[in-house]
Amino acid sequence: MILLARWLSRCPLWLLHGLGVLLGWATYLLSRPYRERLCTNARLAGVSDGVRRQSVAEAGKLATELPRLWLRPAGRDFEDPVHWQGLELIEQRLARGRGLVLLTPHMGSFEVSAQAYAQRFGARQPITILYRPARQAWLRRLEETVRARPALATAPATLAGVRQLLRALRRGETVGLLPDQVPPAGQGVWAPFFGRSAYTMTLAARLVQQTGAEVAVLWTERLPRGAGYCVHALPLEPALPAAGDDAAAAQAVNLAMQAVILRCPAQYLWGYHRYKTPRPAGPVGAAA
Repeated sequence: MILLARWLSRCPLWLLHGLGVLLGWATYLLSRPYRERLCTNARLAGVSDGVRRQSVAEAGKLATELPRLWLRPAGRDFEDPVHWQGLELIEQRLARGRGLVLLTPHMGSFEVSAQAYAQRFGARQPITILYRPARQAWLRRLEETVRARPALATAPATLAGVRQLLRALRRGETVGLLPDQVPPAGQGVWAPFFGRSAYTMTLAARLVQQTGAEVAVLWTERLPRGAGYCVHALPLEPALPAAGDDAAAAQAVNLAMQAVILRCPAQYLWGYHRYKTPRPAGPVGAAA
């Protein structure tokens, strides 16, 4: 698998995305549970059949572009064009010097978001991203080596990883996480997401509330025909409520994520198991 990933990393983006369309549809047609989950989640959000079909291809593109993103040599800029919209919002947040929490849904090329931030702003304010280690040993080893880059650190979704995020924010740095990821039992609350109750992490709001950090939404749009990416920076709307009300905070985050997702629903991962029952927390207190 590593050899295949290295070969794919040298392919042009347009070819990887073409392969991704095939992979996305093959997965959709061959996996009945995935197909049913994708259709159910998309229809729950009011997504049309045409957009849902586009999302099948976009999910495949996400998988096939990963080798190119992960195996790019550390310190080398993106080989594909990366544009920004909302750059001034990030500039304003950083200027306040209070740390910054970036929330990125499972949408578009979310792997690009942290790398693009690190490339643009990392020398000024480094970023630490929270990630859940893969279950497959070979993929877990790959993740541990390729996600960390200059000005971009990684923190595993454990109690130690959460502490790492808190320390980064208290130093006035940036952290990034996926707020629509289902946390372990005890690390979230049930809150509406597109009209259905979903177990939602409380970590995102607590990081902001405990450190006084700024907050923004960051997501990356995959441009057509391998033309690169566009990183979008947006304010979190609605704003987070005061500390102490986890249910209201989770609902605010979900509403914000819904609004962002509906800007480009074809690039959301509707096949993600968003409404699953959370797994038990591990002995080290997994938190994301």
